[in-house]
Amino acid sequence: MKRSVIGGALICCAATLMTQPVNAAQAKNIIFFLGDGMGPVTQTAARIYAGEKAGLEVPETHKLAMEKLGYAARIKTYSEDAQTTDSAPGMASYMTGMKSKNEVISMTPDANPNDDDGNPYQNNGDSLCPETGNGEAAETLLEILKAKGYGTGVVTTTRITHATPATTYAHICNRNAENTIATQMVPDGDGYNNALGTDGLDVILGGGRRHFLPAPEGRRSDDRDLILEMQDSGYTYVSSGSELAGVDLASTDKLFGLFNNSDLNYELDRVNNDLDEPSLAEMTSAAIDILSRNQDGYFLMVEGGRIDHALHGTNAKRALEDTLAFDEAIAAAVGKVNLENTLIIVTADHDHVMAFNGYSKIGNPVLGLLKEYRTGGLALDAQGKPFTTLVFGNGGGPREADRTTLTEDEVLRDDYLQEVGVKLGGPGSETHGGGDIRLTAGGAGSDLFKGTLDNVEVFGLIHEAMGL
Repeated sequence: MKRSVIGGALICCAATLMTQPVNAAQAKNIIFFLGDGMGPVTQTAARIYAGEKAGLEVPETHKLAMEKLGYAARIKTYSEDAQTTDSAPGMASYMTGMKSKNEVISMTPDANPNDDDGNPYQNNGDSLCPETGNGEAAETLLEILKAKGYGTGVVTTTRITHATPATTYAHICNRNAENTIATQMVPDGDGYNNALGTDGLDVILGGGRRHFLPAPEGRRSDDRDLILEMQDSGYTYVSSGSELAGVDLASTDKLFGLFNNSDLNYELDRVNNDLDEPSLAEMTSAAIDILSRNQDGYFLMVEGGRIDHALHGTNAKRALEDTLAFDEAIAAAVGKVNLENTLIIVTADHDHVMAFNGYSKIGNPVLGLLKEYRTGGLALDAQGKPFTTLVFGNGGGPREADRTTLTEDEVLRDDYLQEVGVKLGGPGSETHGGGDIRLTAGGAGSDLFKGTLDNVEVFGLIHEAMGL
């Protein structure tokens, strides 16, 4: 359950990234990595934090695995109806090449998540979306490749029915109808998405058991046990990290794993508490082992989804730990695949409002109190009190007119919540940010991904890279 093995993979994979051709041939396979909410500040802070953990004299010089990919682009993220997107249209833009409204999962731009009175088209996880007159399904990249015989897989640290993973395989007007979203992945079942073919997805790994089971074990309002239905459809089912480690991947064609009733635990808690949940790198590696046996090629989406959740909670430490776990999954993938025929894309769906603050000296702990570059002493605010390098523009964290005097020990604790500029409703209330995010790409066809792009343009460039 620890990260020592994967840490070794980071070292070996750095050389792989530098020596493998990164832009030559048409891509046979694609691995699409999505760090939910992983804006530029989160990535920068995670890089420095990783350098600190590695004991570098100048941690700012460190490079993440995602930053060793050969090509980069700047991505505009606005949705059909909002300057600041939520995850549903943010990810769906990549998967469908279409803008959609906030909260809508892979449907055309005219689909609405709420009725004319503002009432959501869902109730306790069940869809209330109108059958007609409210947009249409927008074909996803996964569905396109599935129809051509490619292997398909979805891996996430959130619920498998959450917005980002759902955009790859489901179509629904309101992202919160997760009970209904779950039915769309069950072959032959009522509500199945027939665009996934007769046999469905090949690999599904994440959380969200509650949307597959009836009450009292789950939150389904019907009496369907979707886990049993998936097993009846030929899936090997696993519910823990140790069970996943015990699967004979060489002889498994269909793998279905739900490792938590809701989202998987934050990486910090998974490791510190030695929880029996797989790491994102372990899930990614298992998915590649199964999908790579498909001679036609494969599509794999991997989401580091809890980066976003920690940022909503203004808990920078957990956000950075989950970003590094996400980066370890990227390193693990690079170490397993042939970059001459595999395209790897790493990006985010949106930014957050975390800011990198002040004039801190080189080597200052990025989670710590800010020490000035001139003197090395604590920087002080107008009240003569110290403050941290990382702060948030808004959220439920501390915000008092008369600030308390922070200590280094306090701000480095696991549960410390960064201070905020605009105090909002409560825990988890920090918002997404509307700023551009970064995309990096490596492997076959990666030279297409450069410049400033609208998120919907990425869909077409993937088609070009894969010769679709």
